[in-house]
Amino acid sequence: MNDKTADELSSEPPTVRRNSTGTWIVLTVLSLLLVATGVAAYLGWSLGDADVPTSGYVAMGFGVIFSLLVGIGLMALLFYSSRKGYDEPAVLIEGPSTIDVDAADRGA
Repeated sequence: MNDKTADELSSEPPTVRRNSTGTWIVLTVLSLLLVATGVAAYLGWSLGDADVPTSGYVAMGFGVIFSLLVGIGLMALLFYSSRKGYDEPAVLIEGPSTIDVDAADRGA
């Protein structure tokens, strides 16, 4: 029989293999992507003068505003549906069975 209390069991760390080969592969790939992104950003900003026309700034502004509106709208719908209970699992509402209807017709 186990003599450990619930407090002792909950304080033990879970046994997880943290240094597996898959973990190192994922960390290596993510690190390489981070370095590649940094190199691309540096080269993009340091290659020279890039004159952006006024229409480019206007398009970028509309894109930012549209993206913010879509994000805010989707978050509002998420909170609305959560508060109104639309996120609950579906429940089958069965109508009265034929046995109950027949019994009610006979006066039982």
